[in-house]
Amino acid sequence: MGLSWQQGPLAPGAVGRFLVPDPLPERMLFAEPLRRRMRVKSGGEWIADSEDVVILHEPGRYPVAYFPASAMAEGVLEPTEHTTIHRDLGKTSWYTVRAGEHRKPRAAWQHTELPAYARDLAGRVAFAWRAMDSFYEEDDRIVGHAADPYHRIDIRRTSRHLVVRHGDQVIADTSRPLVLFESGFAPRWYVPRADVSEDALTAVGFRTFCPYKGVCSYYDIGDARRAAWSYLDAWPEVEAVAGFISFEADGAEVSIDGQRMRAEPGQSVIAHGIDRDLSTDEAPPGGRL
Repeated sequence: MGLSWQQGPLAPGAVGRFLVPDPLPERMLFAEPLRRRMRVKSGGEWIADSEDVVILHEPGRYPVAYFPASAMAEGVLEPTEHTTIHRDLGKTSWYTVRAGEHRKPRAAWQHTELPAYARDLAGRVAFAWRAMDSFYEEDDRIVGHAADPYHRIDIRRTSRHLVVRHGDQVIADTSRPLVLFESGFAPRWYVPRADVSEDALTAVGFRTFCPYKGVCSYYDIGDARRAAWSYLDAWPEVEAVAGFISFEADGAEVSIDGQRMRAEPGQSVIAHGIDRDLSTDEAPPGGRL
């Protein structure tokens, strides 16, 4: 997903490689100006507002937004004695975030002993995503994590013949699927519901959230758990696949033009880190907030 997540160029499981004569460092961090106005709300109040945000891309993690100290409302950051050590960026000091009567312990941090090569982050503070009420770019709320400018989704129509089987049963048969290309992922094939035997699908309560597509619902196919999924109310940017159904190649037998698809390694989204365990409560039906 994007530059440093999943199989992106700076991710641990990068699908491509840099064509250079000498080996690159095992880990490469990349910082760049966001060049968009970003705001943070906590306790019902705006606590940070800046057009000078720097985005940090760190291998295996979603992008993190760093704000200049001058962007903070007065009295928002309360220093604590808690410190940690970042493997690349050194000592990290943590803050309690205060907004009115609301206090969020260890909800912001600053790298206070940066090596010279990381001076782009000097004097900057990042907020734990879930600890805040919300983040905005201009007047649009950004849900999940800071938007990755290298993340792209393209949806293409195709007339290729897609067949999904589970055991002896044909679950889907279509010559009008949509194929969704998303940065860092293998292509995903989406089937119109009219071409799916929905009686073979059992909806389950499990859901996940994608900041680029919306809330994802899942289905079992017989004994194959969560073998199919659908964005029932996809974000407007990807509404072409709204309600369509996609299938996991390791949960069902999926064939394209007679050739069976195989699951690719490194494709699972794994929540991790202080601001990675997003609840779908933050993504109500109806699209982007």
